[in-house]
Amino acid sequence: MTDGMNMADMFGKIADMQKKMAETQEHLGSKLVTAEAGGGMVKVTANGLQRITSISIEKEVVDPDDVELLEDLVMAGINKALEDASGLAKQEMAKVAGGLIPPGTDLSRFGL
Repeated sequence: MTDGMNMADMFGKIADMQKKMAETQEHLGSKLVTAEAGGGMVKVTANGLQRITSISIEKEVVDPDDVELLEDLVMAGINKALEDASGLAKQEMAKVAGGLIPPGTDLSRFGL
């Protein structure tokens, strides 16, 4: 009987963790990170769901004769913002998982 109760407790904790993870993932949509490229000439904001929410480009960096520079800056800003958003998501989900998920576990299978 003791084993059954422990198993029930474990399943209860897993269910609670799944609920908290779903709530946290929903909450990640409202958490924002902003990355800069070109010394702040390009700013890219992404949410914790790793979706770009805004891009800001200073007028000085828009040069019709050097479109390649602008493209590089936008790409660098996007990559940095997505990297930061991914780190934010992993941090938030790790808080929820507590000691149930071993450190270093690849959470990408779960969309993180």
